[in-house]
Amino acid sequence: MFVDHPLVRREAIEERDYQRNIAESCLKRSTLVVLPTGMGKTVIAARVIAEVLRSRGGTILFLAPTKPLVEQHAAFLKDVLILDADRIAVFTGEVTAPDERELLWRESKIVASTPQVIRNDLRQGRIDLEGVSLIVFDEAHRSVGNYAYVDVAAAYKENPAGLVLGMTASPGNQAETILEVCGNLGIGIEAVEIRVEDDADVVEYVQDVDVVKVFVEPTEVSRTIRDLLRKVLEDQIQRLKTCGFLAGVARPTTKDLLAAQREIRQRLDSGQRQGPVFTAATAQAVAMKVNHAIELAETQGMESLRTYLDRTEAEANSRADGQFLNRPEVIKARQLATEAEAEHPKVRMVLREVREQFLRKSDSRVIVFTHYRDTSEQITRELRTLPGVDPARFVGQATRGEDVGLKQKEQVEMIERFKSGAHNVLVCTAVGEEGLDIPATDLVVFYEPIPSEIRTIQRRGRTGRGRAGRVVMLVTRDTRDEAYFYSSRKKERRMHLELEHLRGELRQKIFVGAPAGETFAEVRPAER
Repeated sequence: MFVDHPLVRREAIEERDYQRNIAESCLKRSTLVVLPTGMGKTVIAARVIAEVLRSRGGTILFLAPTKPLVEQHAAFLKDVLILDADRIAVFTGEVTAPDERELLWRESKIVASTPQVIRNDLRQGRIDLEGVSLIVFDEAHRSVGNYAYVDVAAAYKENPAGLVLGMTASPGNQAETILEVCGNLGIGIEAVEIRVEDDADVVEYVQDVDVVKVFVEPTEVSRTIRDLLRKVLEDQIQRLKTCGFLAGVARPTTKDLLAAQREIRQRLDSGQRQGPVFTAATAQAVAMKVNHAIELAETQGMESLRTYLDRTEAEANSRADGQFLNRPEVIKARQLATEAEAEHPKVRMVLREVREQFLRKSDSRVIVFTHYRDTSEQITRELRTLPGVDPARFVGQATRGEDVGLKQKEQVEMIERFKSGAHNVLVCTAVGEEGLDIPATDLVVFYEPIPSEIRTIQRRGRTGRGRAGRVVMLVTRDTRDEAYFYSSRKKERRMHLELEHLRGELRQKIFVGAPAGETFAEVRPAER
């Protein structure tokens, strides 16, 4: 059964109860939609857009945080809506010049854009939001702080009749956070539609995802290097404490070191430029370099560590660089990394998991997530040695030294090649976490856990779309891998437990949709 609407192409969108229920609610009032990754937030947006165009007219603005996402949303709308393709415009700084955007804004019915472009064009007076009948904010959890969504939404307050649709899979686990997002989205979100996999109108559409954690043991050389570098880190922490920083912090974490950096910067900016502050600034910088080197040795491998140390030497331009590289412990660690023959056991595990996946199902699609670009380069190279595997490295647009980033067009083309089977494995950094339009990925491999439950959900959501999938998380024992794994799992469990609680709590302050599809309201406290 398919959606029947005068502006939706025949058999373009499958009819699903929860999508219909949520879309109908979104047409009544500005709404934040919280829906698991892979459950069709973009489909809901298309249904809302079609009805707004039919019943209200005006211009639709569809915002997404990355350029590939903007391109994908525009392509999807062109595929499913009965609308001239040239009436759906794409705005990004790379694709369209300012004068061209001004003309397209007047002529288009739908504009898909990154929020930064819209914010800049509003400030320059090239466009206004007076004729906009709906703004869609994809990945709406970003609508906090100084992010461009907040500025665009604030400008939309001048259009009181306008409708807002926010979409996210990972809103956080506090009612205050969700309400902050709602308040920041322009005219103010008036309703929240939350769905989880067990809800009555969702459960029949959820695919099984088998999540497996695989523990590996660190190599002997990585342990030795870690112990050497920890001595350097301990010395820098003691220097910081002697200078009056990190007081009362028994075992400083990366978060503590970053907090010390902010405090040092504030003191320098306020004119405190005496010796101890400068000494602390150098010690903090050395500590961060050592901390990063330890992480690479523990969780990434010798090749990534060697590349980092070589790059630091090639680009050295500060006292901290010199102090770091000239420490005897760092020199010894560098020698051990250079002489090491065995790579990190995770590399072998990635190859094993990918090989077994293609033996089970030769037309599989696989994504391997790595946090660092250097690791993604190594994994891509190693995967090319497997028969029947054609990997592609999917990274962001920034160019770092000789590592040239992918332009927006190249990113979109690579995703299309992956979908068509020209590539059957994507090795992704963080750019692959949000909203990639990859409907059927069979396996996702985490080269390392990440402490953010939001990013974990987004990574895992690349599989189980349309068919069952598998997730493998690689964890190095007795390293920060384990801490990140358990931290993320705890946060995610808390978020899921809180969602039902949030429904009840939010009903005291805002309209909340019911899984059965009927939207109801509790009287706001101020109106009782």
